[in-house]
Amino acid sequence: MAYDATALAGIADAIDADPEWPLPRLMKAGFWLSLPEPVRAREAAVELDAVRAHIGRAPPREQAHFAALQRVVEGRWAQACALWDQLLVEHPRDALALHWAHRLDFHRGDALQLRARPARALPEWDAGDPLQPFVLGLYAFGLEECHEYGAAEDAARQALHADAQVRWAIHAVAHVMEMQGRIDDGVAWLRQHQPGWAEGSDLALHLWWHAALLRIEAMDLAGALRLADSHLAGDALRLARDRIDAAALLWRLHLLGVDVASRCRALLDAWRPDADAAGLHAFDDLHALLAMLGAGDLVAAERWIAHCAARVLAAADAARDNHAVAREVGLPLMRGMLALARAQVDTAAEQLYAARAQAPRLGGSHAQRDLIDQTLLAAAAQGSARRLGRALLNERCMAKPATALTRHWIERIGPAEEASA
Repeated sequence: MAYDATALAGIADAIDADPEWPLPRLMKAGFWLSLPEPVRAREAAVELDAVRAHIGRAPPREQAHFAALQRVVEGRWAQACALWDQLLVEHPRDALALHWAHRLDFHRGDALQLRARPARALPEWDAGDPLQPFVLGLYAFGLEECHEYGAAEDAARQALHADAQVRWAIHAVAHVMEMQGRIDDGVAWLRQHQPGWAEGSDLALHLWWHAALLRIEAMDLAGALRLADSHLAGDALRLARDRIDAAALLWRLHLLGVDVASRCRALLDAWRPDADAAGLHAFDDLHALLAMLGAGDLVAAERWIAHCAARVLAAADAARDNHAVAREVGLPLMRGMLALARAQVDTAAEQLYAARAQAPRLGGSHAQRDLIDQTLLAAAAQGSARRLGRALLNERCMAKPATALTRHWIERIGPAEEASA
C-alpha cells in the first residue's frame, strides 16, 4: 500500500519460509494482477496454480482472495470486485481486499467506487493502526476522481500528517492541483515531497509524469521534454504502466508540435507490443497506438488496430469485462487517433467526440484521459470542427482557470466568432 519498491522481496521471503502457505503467493499474484499487464497476468496464474492444492485447508478469507484473484485472471473484474466487496462487508479492515478492489476500480474507471469503497471501510479503522493513513490515501484519491477536490486535499494532507510515506496521498494532491489549474502549487507540492517518492517507490516514474504534465500545462515544453528524457525513458521503463506514461507524455508533446518521433521509436523498441496482447486492455492498446503514431509508423498502427479488432471479435474472449470496452470505446478512439495522423482531421474530430462520453470506461484517471480532449482540440484546430473545439474549451474553462496550455488552444482555435464562422 506504500508502493514500496521492495515489497516483492518480503513476499518472496515468506514464500521461501513456508511454500505451502497460500497467502504470500496470493499477495504476489495480486501484486502482478493490479498492474494489469499480460505477461504479469501469466506469472500470477502460475502462483494461483501453486496455491490450488493447498487452498482448501486455508482460512475462509484466504479462500475468498483466491476466488477473487482467479476472476481477475479470467478478466472478470466486476465479479472480482463483488467478491472483495462481500469480504469487506464482513471484514472492513481487510487491507488486501480494499487495496486490490481499489486498483481494479481504477482500471475500470469506476470513480464512484474509488470513493465509496474506502468510505465504507474507513470508519472501522482505528487512527492508531499503521495502515489507517494508507486507507485514508485511497479515500483521498477517490474523492479527487469524484471532483470533490477540497475534501480530497484535506484527506490526503491528514494521511501524510500521520505517515509521510503515504505516496498515494501525495499522488492524490498532485491530481487535485492539476484539476484545479494550480500549476505552481503542484510543482511546489511534488518538490516538497520529492524525498518521499522519488527513491525506492513504485510510484516514482508516475509522479515524474505528473511533474511533466504540470510543465506542459505551463507550456514549458522544453522542461517537459527534459523530464521525459531523464525519468521516462530507457531502463526506467520496466513495466507496461511505465511505458504507458511515457507514450502519453510524448503524445501530448507531439500534439503541441514537438518532434518526438525518435523517442517514440525508442519507446516501441523497448515495448514491442505483440498481437497476443492486443485487445486485452483497451487503455493499454490505445497508448501503444499513440507510440506508433508518434513514431510516424502508420503501417504498424494500422496493423495494431487490426490485431485489436480481431481480438474483440473473438468469441473466446467475450466473457472478459474489457472485451466490450475495447470494442465500444477503445477501437473508435484508436480509429479517431489514426485519422488525425492521416490528416483526416474532421473525421478524427467526429470519431473522437462520438467516443468521448464513454471514455471513463477505459479506466485510468481524469488526468490520463485528458489526452483524448487534447487530441480533439488538435483536430478541431486543424479542420472545420472549430465550433466543437470552442465548446470543449468552454467546458475546460468552466472547470478550472485557463492555464497556458488552454490559452494555447484558444489561440489555435480562435475566438467565438471565428469558431462559429
